Amino acid sequence: MPLHIVLVHPEIPNNTGNIGRLSLATGSHLHLIKPFGFEISDSRLKRAGLDYWKHIQLTTYESIDDFYDKHSDKKMVLLSSHGTQSIWDIPFEDDMMLLFGKESTGLPSEILNKHPEHIFKIPLHSDHIRSINIANAVSVTVYEGLRQLS
Repeated sequence: MPLHIVLVHPEIPNNTGNIGRLSLATGSHLHLIKPFGFEISDSRLKRAGLDYWKHIQLTTYESIDDFYDKHSDKKMVLLSSHGTQSIWDIPFEDDMMLLFGKESTGLPSEILNKHPEHIFKIPLHSDHIRSINIANAVSVTVYEGLRQLS
């Protein structure tokens, strides 16, 4: 498994459904950390994920601590608009965890403060935008990782 997509407290079911499809298309494992802004059974999540949802390699966690307890040995990268390093500089490795925060506020500061050297951002070429949609951010990052790993 080349990469792990980790959504911390996802809020919008359509985004999570689209990211689920992406995880299947890229051979990535999708990890969802509660609380969610929706139910896993939400029809909008299923609609965005189409009939692929049943094939997605998915793991859910009750909390960020639950996630860290199970994966403390993994290399992790944090994606945030507050990062100072570009995603082009991520030293991608097989089995790497890519953490993305919720749509409204991003990754919690307690996560960012624990690992400031592992925070990366997607370059934006306009001063009129703070960030891109999370499904697009995950796509750009995962495909850059696959490009580097190939």
